[in-house]
Amino acid sequence: MIPDFPLTMSESVIGLAVVTWGLLKAKERLELSFAKNPSLGGHVRWSKRFASQIPSYSYDESQWFGCDAAPQTVQDTRRQALSALGSDLVGQSPVTLAHTEKAKPMISDLQFTSNYRVPFQFKSVILKHIQMGAFWQSSDGVWLTDMDGNRFMDVTGSYGVNLFGLDFYKSNIAQGSELASDLGPSLGSFHPCVLDNVERLCRLSGKDEVSFHMSGTEAVMQAVRLARYHTARKKIVRFTGAYHGWWDDVQPGPGNPMPPAKHTLTLREMHESTLKVLRNRTDIACVLINPLQALHPNQAAPTDSTLVDGSRHVHYDRAAYTAWLQALRQVCTDKGIVLIFDEVFLGFRLARGGAQEYFGIQADMVTYGKTLGGGLPVGVICGKAELMKRFNPQRPADICFARGTFNAHPYVMGAMNVFLKRLDTPEVLELYARLDQCWDDRANQLNASLQAHNLPIQVANMSTVWTILYDSPTRFNWLLQYYMRREGIALSWVGSGRLIFSLNYGEHEFEELSRRLILAGQKMMADGWFWKPEAQTNKSIRRGILKELLRARFAS
Repeated sequence: MIPDFPLTMSESVIGLAVVTWGLLKAKERLELSFAKNPSLGGHVRWSKRFASQIPSYSYDESQWFGCDAAPQTVQDTRRQALSALGSDLVGQSPVTLAHTEKAKPMISDLQFTSNYRVPFQFKSVILKHIQMGAFWQSSDGVWLTDMDGNRFMDVTGSYGVNLFGLDFYKSNIAQGSELASDLGPSLGSFHPCVLDNVERLCRLSGKDEVSFHMSGTEAVMQAVRLARYHTARKKIVRFTGAYHGWWDDVQPGPGNPMPPAKHTLTLREMHESTLKVLRNRTDIACVLINPLQALHPNQAAPTDSTLVDGSRHVHYDRAAYTAWLQALRQVCTDKGIVLIFDEVFLGFRLARGGAQEYFGIQADMVTYGKTLGGGLPVGVICGKAELMKRFNPQRPADICFARGTFNAHPYVMGAMNVFLKRLDTPEVLELYARLDQCWDDRANQLNASLQAHNLPIQVANMSTVWTILYDSPTRFNWLLQYYMRREGIALSWVGSGRLIFSLNYGEHEFEELSRRLILAGQKMMADGWFWKPEAQTNKSIRRGILKELLRARFAS
């Protein structure tokens, strides 16, 4: 028998403290669970585990055209159509395609993008029939010209760089290079135009100080580092689906070979449970916002590689997103959390003053890139003075180091200077004055035309960033990207999930693009790709794919 010794006062206090600590940690953990998005995207560890278990399998030629149980007549039509589509694309651009195929074995990016344009089950057959060129010879207006002399309407967006049209940026680069030519690539100090750049940036952003970097990813890395340095806290909050560059802390799920960063919290955007976590914790250094997520909160960017059915959707509600940002701003202010707007992609696309002006919210730090370089690579942080300081005057060895060999490169600064000055010209200010109305009207106009032609296609937009939606629970919606290419429309490698317009699209150019998109949809419908069994739904498609995955995973 174990003797029953009474606890001393100190032992009772320790025991109570341990129990209290345990209850507090359990409460914290429960609050965190409620703040996570219920999808796999909100649970990065599980999504990483799930992704590692997805088996590779491909439909062969006998399965490919009838994977949706299409009758033989429809399959025959599709087979002939795919062959014709591939032949047309090859005949259209033989020199460009040959150049691409020769370069592909030596460029890993090309290998990646060519393998991730379509759902993986369809990849082997599509690569056999269809090639896509990756080289452009020249640009003018809204047009890109390939190595064969073919002209394509450009809605690639150049990853967000191309806001005002490529001619605009070519002239920025030319004038900026001339401005910096006497100094040349002298690094470590500054070209005189940098003073004008920082004064303009401080006014645009409403911030006190600026630091220059070589990419948007670098700018976000340093912004997070500065937030941790000044708050003496480690944890950062990002939101489900948001992209902030490819470094480990902010891209913690699939695609990152490292385990999810223990100091990164991936939470649910536009949700009260997230605000509760922020209110109740004392270890959060910063919150990262990518304003592009307003178009599809808590979802990754829509790409054709994941378009397995017709369930792609977006939900843009400017008023609701503004209210969310206001609530987030208040919590961050109350708790001393640094609010960082990552405007690397959107830049000045929503408004002259960026997303801060558009949504009426002032962040503590803002990161820019892409278009701000006037067409050349750059990353920029604008922030409050107390957050931008990289040293502690009272502790000489206490520093927050960041340096890049090419930061503030004179030629980049020259192109940026031209860009910033042109933001204040009457022509650019006029574009901003009617920006939302213009592009919302165009989206409505195109949707009406698509509906009038009885096509199961619609578009949704946030200003000049558009995505194509499919009112068709079918397996082949992702093929539209190739039909658009044949009609002379250039998309980025993510396909119909992103159409990024430049502001030099006039009414005539937009009408021409609409005509080509409608024609692509009509041909795709005539070729049988929108055919579906009467009982087929998006849910039944996904259920069928799950069965295929399980069979492939556990096949002997």
